[in-house]
Amino acid sequence: MKQLLELLGFLVLVQGGTGLLHEFTDWHIGLVQRIGFLDGYEVYASVALIVLAFALFAAAESRRSG
Repeated sequence: MKQLLELLGFLVLVQGGTGLLHEFTDWHIGLVQRIGFLDGYEVYASVALIVLAFALFAAAESRRSG
């Protein structure tokens, strides 16, 4: 379970980071800008994903290995 939470945290962190990278550099990467109902709120969604990633890392750290 700990490894699954770490993997999910990493994937969410990457998506949040690429969402911010897309907003500030206009590179066409990441999934956040492709979701229609987030139009205009991509920066907030990316920051929320990064916060969620750290919460997943904290949850994984609190779990015992195994």
